[in-house]
Amino acid sequence: MRDLEEHLARLVAHDTTSRRSNLALIEDVEAHLDAHGVTHQRVPSADGTRAGLIARIGPAREGGVVLSAHTDCVPVEGQPWSRDPFTLHRDGQRLSGRGTTDMKGFVAAVLAAVPAMVSAELARPVLLALSYDEEVGTLGAPDLVAALLASQPRPSAVLVGEPTELRVVTAHKGVRVITTEVEGRDGHSSQPQHAANAVVAAARLAVAIDELARVHREAAVDSRFDPPYTTFNLAMIEGGQAINIVPRTCTLRWEYRPVPADDSEAILEQVRRIADQQVVPALTADTGAGGVRFRVEAVARALAADDGPAEQLARLISGDTRPAGTVPFGTDGGHFQAAGLSTVVWGPGSIAQAHQPDEWIAASQLEACAAGLDRLIDHLRH
Repeated sequence: MRDLEEHLARLVAHDTTSRRSNLALIEDVEAHLDAHGVTHQRVPSADGTRAGLIARIGPAREGGVVLSAHTDCVPVEGQPWSRDPFTLHRDGQRLSGRGTTDMKGFVAAVLAAVPAMVSAELARPVLLALSYDEEVGTLGAPDLVAALLASQPRPSAVLVGEPTELRVVTAHKGVRVITTEVEGRDGHSSQPQHAANAVVAAARLAVAIDELARVHREAAVDSRFDPPYTTFNLAMIEGGQAINIVPRTCTLRWEYRPVPADDSEAILEQVRRIADQQVVPALTADTGAGGVRFRVEAVARALAADDGPAEQLARLISGDTRPAGTVPFGTDGGHFQAAGLSTVVWGPGSIAQAHQPDEWIAASQLEACAAGLDRLIDHLRH
């Protein structure tokens, strides 16, 4: 347990809040891998301020296992922490600090297992895949997955170590975050016939999205989830300058979380058609001016159960015989599955402690995860 805590303390000490650099943490991990002779490669972000990391322990042979984790965490600002969030504290079984459960605890367990992996003379490899900016839309995962498949023999299974209390989870919803910008024509409020009101257009679109949400709610297509349907959230609307000016611009921010059975791209295209066929004609009717633009800010792919090698492996190393679970949050796992890799979510800690002040993980969960990784090592020897 001592090695686990030491690794977790080093990881927590790095403030890797999303959209901040994670390079200091990556350097720490690289130094640990270098000390054990493990080869690795970075997958940098476009601006070079962040990076993913790929490492292989074992032979360059197909059929290995990917251990996937993100290195970023959510902010602490505005939360009533009782102690420094970037210093690991132990209180009985509780190890507290930002990111302990989501998901630096899993990374710590993997790093602690590296010496055993190296000395095991594995027949099939372990592939470590660390991403960045997962919390703001799995932004680092697509390049990471592409780089892994381009540089390594094809693995047979992916274990994403998000907090599931070590239950085998085979499905989760996706997430898509959209910014919609409406531009009309401003004018004096006494002469609205010479203007194009962007707030009205945005409101029309918002009502249409809310109606689409009702349709999905009534369909209730997947009882494994709570709620059992694709959800929509109209989160922010901003527009206008003064009470006597017809507003020229308005911005609507919204998201939807599709169940695996719903086509995420088709949902967005449906909203685009509503804008093109209903909202824009009304906006431009008097002046001919106006338009609507959509910008996808973040995408987390849904994960669908595949009853494949990843689930079988996770059950083998965990001993979990319960029915496969689902989680309401998104992960990097959907990107691995979209690339044709069998993927499940399995990791220590509870999502109930994630994103909270005084976030914590139970030491017993870390120990149980470490035991599962020991069984994985033994499995890959043969």
